[in-house]
Amino acid sequence: MSQGFPTLPPLNALKVFEAVTRHLNFRLAAEELGVTQGAVAQQIRGLESSLGLKLFERLPRTLALTGAGAGYAVSVRQAFELIDEATRALRPEPDRLTLSVTPTFASRWMLPRLPAFTAAWPDIDLRVLASERLVQFHHEGVDVAVRYGRPPFGAGLDATLLFSQSVMAVVSPDLLAELGDPQDQSHCQRYVMLHDGHHLWPAFLALVFPHSTLHHQHHSRFNQTALALEAANNGQGIALTSPHFVQNDLASGRLVPAFPQSMTVDAGWYLVSPRRPREHPAVAAVRAWLLKQVKQP
Repeated sequence: MSQGFPTLPPLNALKVFEAVTRHLNFRLAAEELGVTQGAVAQQIRGLESSLGLKLFERLPRTLALTGAGAGYAVSVRQAFELIDEATRALRPEPDRLTLSVTPTFASRWMLPRLPAFTAAWPDIDLRVLASERLVQFHHEGVDVAVRYGRPPFGAGLDATLLFSQSVMAVVSPDLLAELGDPQDQSHCQRYVMLHDGHHLWPAFLALVFPHSTLHHQHHSRFNQTALALEAANNGQGIALTSPHFVQNDLASGRLVPAFPQSMTVDAGWYLVSPRRPREHPAVAAVRAWLLKQVKQP
């Protein structure tokens, strides 16, 4: 009678190996798996010993996959994906999908569109998590994330551009009537500049007033664009934002452009998800829906 898979290493060691290949860090892999860093290191040493080759190069501050380790990582990850898909098929459940987005993207872009998503995909149970940091997808059960920046966002992650970042300045019409046109430098000095975490006001003012250095005195600082926009809506100053986040405010007249210029930024909003051999249908549906929404006026 033949033995099944006589050369197969312990599955727990392979699970640890797969986690370490994504983080390239024993500590972060240990946090994901809920074990000690020493236990992770021991599992990797045991796996390398049983295979008779090195899977990682130990560098001062990180790890690097060897050539053999990189090839093995692809195959091991595909094997776990197949096992996961087979297990899901045995236990059919409603399609649940967790989407991680930044707080500003959630409040200013996603929430107004959720009724349309529910109407288009009533069978998908969508969970929206608002967070600034890039999540650990497998550990936190996140399927897709929307993040601002420039790719790559991490090893083993795919990034699809949702929309490029262009920045405009917006102000309430009441404040504009009270303080005057900010395109006039003397009037502009009267306004409070409402900052967010992107720190784009110096570059924007240099674009608007290219032949003079404007030393502005009035500033309010927030860590999120959504808070700066709320302050602008309340007549507290001028905020910088992506036009995608103020479509309703501009259409209703709650906010108006403070300057005719817009500024292009070398960054964008990206759909980020783990690289998989086959994309889950619910993930594909959400991805397609988000991209379609961006293209609509």
